[in-house]
Amino acid sequence: MTDGPDARRTTYLLVDGENIDATLGGSILGARPAPEQRPRWEKVLEFARTAFGGDDVVGLFFLDASNGTMPMSFVQALLAIGFRPIPLAGAPTEKVVDIGIQRTLEALAERPGDVLLASHDSDFASQVAGLLAPGRNVGVLGFREFTSTSLQHLTEGGLHLFDLETDARAFTVVLPRVRIIPLAEFDPTAYL
Repeated sequence: MTDGPDARRTTYLLVDGENIDATLGGSILGARPAPEQRPRWEKVLEFARTAFGGDDVVGLFFLDASNGTMPMSFVQALLAIGFRPIPLAGAPTEKVVDIGIQRTLEALAERPGDVLLASHDSDFASQVAGLLAPGRNVGVLGFREFTSTSLQHLTEGGLHLFDLETDARAFTVVLPRVRIIPLAEFDPTAYL
């Protein structure tokens, strides 16, 4: 998927912030995350730089701005660390973030580069499947135990699953997760 042996390789990181935040708050913490419990998005960008051994990262952070406002301090923080915030607006019945990400995934099918999607949402399965091809790395980044089964099934076609906490190391605190731990990663001292 590169144009030649000397071509720079780009990884496109698409973040479904609403989905990550809702999973973190609703399914893991059982409450709205405190600031220290939120992902460190600069660490996610750094992980995207190394996940597939690429040269460049284009970080796209999708936001729902349908109410006519944006969280400006958050948008400024995203800009400062290198993300491109994409505030989308639409009708109350439209899932603007999902639609924006779906359209972006479809557009990426027509250009070279690797793709890393930060979401658990099954709504993206068909677009992610369309990206799986020889010469292109495609991954999903989130909490593995909450990744939709339709995305998990795509691992048979080459999709990489990455964990936001253990692979990307995006948190400065240990999250209270109950997840399947590969024996090779099990550290009993963490439970003592």
